[in-house]
Order: sequence, then structure tokens, then C-alpha cells
Amino acid sequence: MKKKILILGVCSLLLCGCGKIPTLSNGDEAIVTFKDGEMISANDFYEEIKNSYGLDTLLNMIDKYIFESEFPDEVENANTYAEALIDQLRTNAGSEEELLNMLQYYGYSTVEAYQNFAYIGYLQNIAIEDYVKNNITEEELKEYYENDVYPNMTISHILITPDVTDDMSDDEVEEAENVAKESIENIIDQLEEAKDNDEDIMEVFAILAKEYSEDEDTKDEGGNLGEINIGSLDSNYDELIKVASELKDGEYSTEVITTELGYHVILKTKTGDKASYDDSLDSMKETITEDKLSKDQSLMVDAIRYYRDLYELDIVDSEIDSQYSIYMNNLINSYENTTNE
Repeated sequence: MKKKILILGVCSLLLCGCGKIPTLSNGDEAIVTFKDGEMISANDFYEEIKNSYGLDTLLNMIDKYIFESEFPDEVENANTYAEALIDQLRTNAGSEEELLNMLQYYGYSTVEAYQNFAYIGYLQNIAIEDYVKNNITEEELKEYYENDVYPNMTISHILITPDVTDDMSDDEVEEAENVAKESIENIIDQLEEAKDNDEDIMEVFAILAKEYSEDEDTKDEGGNLGEINIGSLDSNYDELIKVASELKDGEYSTEVITTELGYHVILKTKTGDKASYDDSLDSMKETITEDKLSKDQSLMVDAIRYYRDLYELDIVDSEIDSQYSIYMNNLINSYENTTNE
């Protein structure tokens, strides 16, 4: 990928560096001349670059044309994204010189080259996601709706966060995590005892939350998170929803629930309504698409091939066409190997 951007940068310097662009009527005309009358023609230049970085440059041009044609409504968003990315990098770098040095270190010869890379990459991602989304089957959607779309649920939780600091050793971190887990296990034991004694579990849970929970926003409310669903809160709480879906109203979790926030025990107090299939379609497609791409990166190659076939891509130059075939086969094999690991 770095080579791809490098040649784009070289082209920018060669053709645009001084604001002078040769106007050619045929490939035999000069783009470089010497004092003895010798020259480098456009054809000479083409023959040279097609055997070095020519394929990468050509594929950038191909994809830019296809994706701009296929997704015209996303062009402005792609430009905005690429410009914002450059602005952020410029701010981080502190100066234009430092920005260029940073980009050159990673193989980008000009700021424009990296911006073009980001612009095409944005459109490419849109195209890939659209391809995968449009190839989700009705069977997949129905199965997902049945198993992974949850009704709204009212949940309370008790959170114990390990007392971990950055300067701790691995053994110290493990010890702190074990202490936090044991605290949750102790709370579960107290809930079990209350259940055996026919005590009001909701009341007992609220008391334990006020005493032990380290979620300052909910502990005084008995740990009540309100009516939530996947995506309602921070993604860490999605795991609580999944566990709660297996519980009946009034039941609590009997195993420690682990998230990046720490360790939890939950109480499910009420099951609400489940969104209809039709109302869930868009979110289901988004989630299934993301999941598919995370598990099978070869879909990205399938998507790119689909759009190029759709536009009846025909590389007239036989040498570059041969390079393209080898490139695509290698790309397919690399993704298949990654997926199978």
C-alpha cells in the first residue's frame, strides 16, 4: 500500500510540482527533453512505470472512477473525511514540515497523496459494506431477529472494579482482579441466601447495590440501569443485555459477568416489548455486515471484484492485465489463509 501512495506522490511532483503540465496529442511526444535533443516520451514513461508501480496507480484510478460513479452521494462525505483526517494529522504534527516528514516516513511522498488514499479508502469502505449488506439473505435476517434481537429490558446491576494502577506488575493486577471477582461472588452468595430465606430479591439487591456497587451513577438507585437494549448505553453494557435475555423477570445472574468496566451481577426486573422485524431491518443489516467483515475479510475482495465486473473492467494492456490477474489471485489467497487461521 505504501508503494501505491508513493507513486501517486511521485506523479504529483513530476506533473504538478512547478504548475506545468505537458499537453500531449500522442504518446510519442516528449514529457522530458535534454540539451542534446534526446527526450523521454509519454510512451517511454508509461512502459517504465507500468512495470514498477503502474498497477497500483491504475487500480487507484479505476476504483476512484467506479466508486464515485456508484456512490455519488458519498463523494462529499469522502472529501470531508479525508480533509478532516489531514487537518487532525497537521494539528498533531505541529507544522507542515513535520506533517510531511511523518507521511514520508510511512511512505507517502506528499500530503495530497495521503489525502487521496484516505478519500478512495472511504469510498471503498462504503462500497464493501453496501455489497455485503445487499447479499445478506432473508434466512440470515430471520435467524438474527429470532436469536439476537432482544426486547427492551429493565435491569439493575452491581459493579465491582478491580483496584488496578498502571505501575502494577502482572501478578499484582491478577491479584486485584481476583479480589474484585471474589467480591461479586460474595454478593451472589448473599443473593442466594436471601432467595433460600424467601426474602424480597429486588429489595435485597437494592440494599447490596447501595453498599457495594462502584457505579456511582446507579448505586443509590439500587443499581437500576432503567429500560435498556443493545446499543442503549456504552457497548460494555451489551454483555449485560445478552445475559439478561436468558433470565426471567425477578431473576439474577449466578455467574460473574466480566466487561472492560469490571465485574457485574445483574437483576432483571422487567421484560418490555421487542421491536418488530421491519423496524429492526436496518440495524440488523448493519450489525450482520460488521460481523461478517470481521470474520471473513475475503468478502472485501469479493466486493471489489463485483464492482469492477459490474463496470465491465477490461485492461487493454496485456502486461498490466497479467499483473492484475496475479495480484488478485494473491490477494484472494492471502485473505483466505487469514480467514482459515
